[in-house]
Amino acid sequence: MTSQQIRNAFLDFFKQKGHQIVASSPMVVKNDPTLMFTNAGMNQFKDIFLGNEQVKHPRIADTQKCLRVSGKHNDLEEVGHDTYHHTMFEMLGNWSFGDYFKKEAIDWAWEFLVKDMKVPADRLYATIFEGDVADGVERDNEALEYWKQYLPGDRIINGNKKDNFWEMGDTGPCGPCSEIHVDIRNDEERAKIPGVKLVNNDHPQVIEIWNLVFIQYNRKANGQLEELPAKHVDTGMGFERLCMVLQGKQSNYDTDVFQTIIAEIGKLSGQKYGDNEKQDIAMRVIADHLRAIAFSIADGQLPSNNKAGYVIRRILRRAVRYGYTFLNFNEPFIFRLVHILASQMGSAFPELIAQKELISNVIKEEEESFLRTLETGLKLLDGIIKKTTGKIVNGKDAFTLYDTYGFPLDLTELILKEHNLVVNHQEFNEAMEEQKNRSRNAANQETGDWTVLRSDDREEFIGYDHLTSEVHITRYRKVKTAKKELYHLAFSYTPFYAESGGQVGDKGYIEANGEKITIIDTQKENNLIVHITDKLPTDPTAKFVAVVPEKIRRLTANNHTATHLLDHALREVLGTHVEQKGSLVTPDYLRFDFSHFQKVTDEELLKIQRMVNALIRQNLKAEVFNQIPMNEAQEMGAIALFGEKYGDLVRVIKFGDSVELCGGTHVESTGQIGMFHILSESAISAGVRRIEAITAVKVEELFENNASTVKQLKYLLNNPKEISEAVQELLEKNNALTKQIEEISKKEAADIKDKLKKQIENRDGINVIAQIIPVDNAQNIKDIAFQLKNEVDNLFLVLGANLNDKPNLTVMISDNLVKEKGLNAGQIIREASKAIQGGGGGQPFYATAGGKNPDGLKEAIEIAVSKI
Repeated sequence: MTSQQIRNAFLDFFKQKGHQIVASSPMVVKNDPTLMFTNAGMNQFKDIFLGNEQVKHPRIADTQKCLRVSGKHNDLEEVGHDTYHHTMFEMLGNWSFGDYFKKEAIDWAWEFLVKDMKVPADRLYATIFEGDVADGVERDNEALEYWKQYLPGDRIINGNKKDNFWEMGDTGPCGPCSEIHVDIRNDEERAKIPGVKLVNNDHPQVIEIWNLVFIQYNRKANGQLEELPAKHVDTGMGFERLCMVLQGKQSNYDTDVFQTIIAEIGKLSGQKYGDNEKQDIAMRVIADHLRAIAFSIADGQLPSNNKAGYVIRRILRRAVRYGYTFLNFNEPFIFRLVHILASQMGSAFPELIAQKELISNVIKEEEESFLRTLETGLKLLDGIIKKTTGKIVNGKDAFTLYDTYGFPLDLTELILKEHNLVVNHQEFNEAMEEQKNRSRNAANQETGDWTVLRSDDREEFIGYDHLTSEVHITRYRKVKTAKKELYHLAFSYTPFYAESGGQVGDKGYIEANGEKITIIDTQKENNLIVHITDKLPTDPTAKFVAVVPEKIRRLTANNHTATHLLDHALREVLGTHVEQKGSLVTPDYLRFDFSHFQKVTDEELLKIQRMVNALIRQNLKAEVFNQIPMNEAQEMGAIALFGEKYGDLVRVIKFGDSVELCGGTHVESTGQIGMFHILSESAISAGVRRIEAITAVKVEELFENNASTVKQLKYLLNNPKEISEAVQELLEKNNALTKQIEEISKKEAADIKDKLKKQIENRDGINVIAQIIPVDNAQNIKDIAFQLKNEVDNLFLVLGANLNDKPNLTVMISDNLVKEKGLNAGQIIREASKAIQGGGGGQPFYATAGGKNPDGLKEAIEIAVSKI
């Protein structure tokens, strides 16, 4: 079976069992502070498990794209070196929300694997939870009895809490799990060692293939478990591992999931997979990482220097580095593989085809950038090698290369080996641990249990129509960080908009009994609206008045509606290829990122700005369509964005021909915006541009400031008829005067040079010039030094100067003296500059220094001359 047929077989099987087949959620997570990436199939159903969302379909199945590279599930360093670890992988899963439980989950897993997929039953093992005394949980005898229908007792294995008790996090839903393992060794190997001894022992051919999780408890902040009122099933099967088993391979990388990509890597590199182990690892790393990078970009996450973007950049750079080191790729190559991936997986994940050009361009630009970084790293490493006196390189230097310049440790070690040098690993690890501790301390957060005050199955947002309302706090919790203590409040219903869709969260206050509590931010945690405050009300059970400041909300609405009008204008002016890639809507300004493969010209920007302002002047009324089916919204012209997960019912905002899926707050009619003005247009990555703009009072303030500036300029220029002509005339006069000054300065420098040549003192064949000279800029000193070097043989020059009460010191030495006498200007100046309370450096033949004490120039020159 092909991988495509295997994926379809799984989904078809569970569809016949009454499961709703749903699409994969984006791999890049939004509205969940605990995750950057989807790392398991259950992530998109987290709100159901937490009780924050109603169950629409009690039975669901899907294939979910996942990424595991950081945090608890950190598999990155294993990837490529073994046969079954990956960064991006597909998780096939089936779920029951309060419907079926252990019996059906086990029965159907067996039916699919053994009866439908023909996996030999004698190669399968099952694990069950052995129980835990500390938690007061007994062995999962219920699962044991169901497994006995299919497996002999010696192939049902007790598993500990680490392997067989699944937890969402430190708190929340959890429960025992039952893993299915498969032994794909040949008969000879199986005869030597029973598979039961290799289960959960990291054997590459005795592997976990399917995990059946039975969610029946809730873990509280104090560590205690409580029974859940409704029990759920959450299963996850590694798609790549299933393909390995069904296609009769010994490695995931030997399946058709990866071999097409690996073959293309071999073709581009001129190497054959299977001939060299190090090259094979490199090809596997690249094939795996390509998928992680491409899917992330398709879901809207571009490589960057922070958070999720940094993770993607690390993965991409790891792939580039393996290609550079082991396959001799000195130019970008990964971007050439995107079309292979899109053709292979595009039918299951159409975003790869739709975003293919953007993905390729972003990857190519990142490759070019990192290859330049590698060049820089090589130069820096060369300097480290030269300054190392023994055989051991300082680990902190290696860590600086790694941390600041992105230069990998193993590449550093590879190059050092060629010079018979090694890195001090203890120092490197200590530096790494210090950095990790800094990160941990900054991110460390202790979240308490929710204290429930009122039972309310749903928190309702009423802020589209109301900015004030009476509310009750239904639950609250304390959150401690290293620097502060905050409280999270949930209300029965709320006028506060929680940050989402690019729009910032509302700020405001709640008030009761004369006590006013400031809401400093409003965030979404999954689908729960969380109001953040630094103080808990004296009486949390009181009835409060919640207030969102009308002025701030109105300004935010202006900017949000303006982004919709801007999006429409961009597509009209630049073309329908334009797609939103991100946005930020605040009360003060808006930011809009979009796909476009060249700089937007000034003429185009002006046309876009005029079009938006024309739409504002038309005073278009807002047409809001709440809770309409997705297909109906698309028929209206609403565009679904890649990287967003939409429900069955959506909200549509329409202003004239602008039609968008949006949950944000907007103006009632566009005339309220007043005016729109673009501040800047720039590139943020290959194929992605950014426009920053302002509206309403901010435009008014800008125009007033500009008018004031013009008025002041007119006054300074004696009220000319044309300001631009007057400024141009002033610039021309200034340039002419500057040239005259430069000529005078050059003549003075030439005179100083000639005087210095007359003051040469010969010391054992070395022509020494050591003087304090009257110049007013560092460039003149440099020019004099280089001219003297060209005109005077065997020169040892030390010049001092007072530049606006700041001492300057210059040392220039003829090349032959550097080679023959071992003189080094850089070393000399470092010591001499101490006399002027400064520091500097440079090359062996030329170095400069600055300082704080001009009175020390004479002493500094004497120290320098004493080194001859």
